Amino acid sequence: MIKNLSIRSSLVTKEQKGSVEYQVCYLTNRIITLTQHLQLHKRDYSSQRGLWKIVGKRNRLLVYLSKRDILRYNDLISQLGIRGLKTR
Repeated sequence: MIKNLSIRSSLVTKEQKGSVEYQVCYLTNRIITLTQHLQLHKRDYSSQRGLWKIVGKRNRLLVYLSKRDILRYNDLISQLGIRGLKTR
């Protein structure tokens, strides 16, 4: 691994560990670490599958948050530096 990333403490306090923001932040950190792992081990197909499952779960949480509270959603994606959802 290139570097060890921790969950950004400024986004979520300890009391909010079950919140959507915490879960998305945690999944984003796991995606980053798995992506770095897959850059070193290109043929690790089981990790690729796990990465796609994590990306799908994060996407579902972002869809839920965008439907529930668009302001919290916009704030979260800007703080994490990830792209927004595709609009149809």
